Amino acid sequence: MFKALGEPVRLRLLSLVASHSGGEACVCDISAVFDLAQPTISHHLKVLREAGLVECERRGTWVYYRVIPAALQQLSSLLSESAADGVSA
Repeated sequence: MFKALGEPVRLRLLSLVASHSGGEACVCDISAVFDLAQPTISHHLKVLREAGLVECERRGTWVYYRVIPAALQQLSSLLSESAADGVSA
């Protein structure tokens, strides 16, 4: 998960999907934010999906992405543990 989020574009995509109205976003909804081609954005979303951070659903010709809440909770827990370990060290 951290490796997938190490790319700034993917971190921003995750944030945009998570904060999008209704909790899900289509590539067509977020592609205008980036100076990247739609296939490149789709590739980054695929990496996030393979890392278990987002899930998707095809509706007609569009694919809608939404963040997996359990994945964000897992990341939050890991970061909290790391912060706590760093404080006691």
